[in-house]
Amino acid sequence: MWGTPLVVLLCGGGLYFMVYSRMTPYRYFGHAVNILRGKYDDPNDPGDINHFEALSSALAATIGLGNISGVAVAIAAGGPGAVFWMWMSAIVGIATKFFTCTLSIMYRGKDSNGDVQGGTMYMITEGLGKKWKPLAALFAVAGMFGALPVFQANQLNQAIRDVILVPNGWADPANHFGTDLITGIVILLIVGTVIFGGIKRIGKVASRMVPAMVVLYTVCVVTILVIHIDVLGEYLWMIIEDAFTADAAMGGAVGALIILGVRRAAFSNEAGIGTATLAHGAAKTKEPVREGLVAMMGPFIDTIVVCTMTALAILVTDVWKTGDENGITLTASAFEEALGTPGVYLLMISVTIFAASSLFTYSYYGTKCLGFLAGAQRQKWYNLFYVGSILLGATASISAIINLIDGMYAVMAIPTMTVALLLSPKVMEAARDYFKRMENKEIL
Repeated sequence: MWGTPLVVLLCGGGLYFMVYSRMTPYRYFGHAVNILRGKYDDPNDPGDINHFEALSSALAATIGLGNISGVAVAIAAGGPGAVFWMWMSAIVGIATKFFTCTLSIMYRGKDSNGDVQGGTMYMITEGLGKKWKPLAALFAVAGMFGALPVFQANQLNQAIRDVILVPNGWADPANHFGTDLITGIVILLIVGTVIFGGIKRIGKVASRMVPAMVVLYTVCVVTILVIHIDVLGEYLWMIIEDAFTADAAMGGAVGALIILGVRRAAFSNEAGIGTATLAHGAAKTKEPVREGLVAMMGPFIDTIVVCTMTALAILVTDVWKTGDENGITLTASAFEEALGTPGVYLLMISVTIFAASSLFTYSYYGTKCLGFLAGAQRQKWYNLFYVGSILLGATASISAIINLIDGMYAVMAIPTMTVALLLSPKVMEAARDYFKRMENKEIL
């Protein structure tokens, strides 16, 4: 499904949003930061969580193992040039996030319990009408499977096995199903204690974990880059050069490289996929444009900052040349090369926090999708299915896991981009009104 049409839909749609908005969202990063700081928070506004908790919840899902192992998979398969196309996807993704998450507030609906809900499926039914409900249902079905924690569980288990269990003789590298199962059960129990508390508990946990995990990971990677500062410029240029030649890994197949970069960026920052509309749709606000401005910071933080740090750490240490396509192991090799054994354990701390934050948030996405399809009173049943899939993720192969999640993300992108493109005039109408009131000092 990740062929040229879907890439055109995501990247072409993002370019359309950039041009159509006349770069409007990009000019208001400062205002977005003020919103994020709580300057405009009103506890009486409709919604469940504040702006910072909404962004933290969305980032908790996107700044996960996609940033550590997903980037490594992209480089192993496509070489340094894949990073460039991840950047391009993220830049247009900023505009996409602004449009989709503005709509997530503008067209909130009510579930079967009468509670206000946001997300792509409600954007479709409330914004386009009930006749479009099959498209909304398609998103919800794909969302239930795309939000499964199988990738996070798989890579967290891989990291625990390769970094802790095997080196200490606690697991057999050739026959590790039993230890994988035990690790999966432990992950299951930890995740279950958080996710059954709903979005309010998830939002509070995420708002504490996300800043800490970004700081820790940043310090580690900056240290690696300082150690290898002599080759940093060379690899930055290689990222750009290889993007248009694909010489490093794909034999000149630039088209395939673009698809690879966009696919991995979509998994990383999910711009245009629609899962973040579920988190941002829960924000306490009466101003849809505000949430769009907050949401657009996601691709920048996630892909431009965090993914780039991972990519440069892998490149400057030359571990990407080993041919190892297991993402988490490749990144661990980079940390070990530069920082020694302590680096591996620092990565393990980061991996654990990254994985846990994603595991917590994705459950909320799946419950909302099931609630839309089968009624809000049944949505918590999804959490049982969700935690059970952790065992599948911990014991299955990485290739099977990536194929499942990539396929579901592709399906989710179609309804999300369709509704965003059709309702884009409504977003710009709201944006012009909001920024006019801001200029007239009506928004303080």
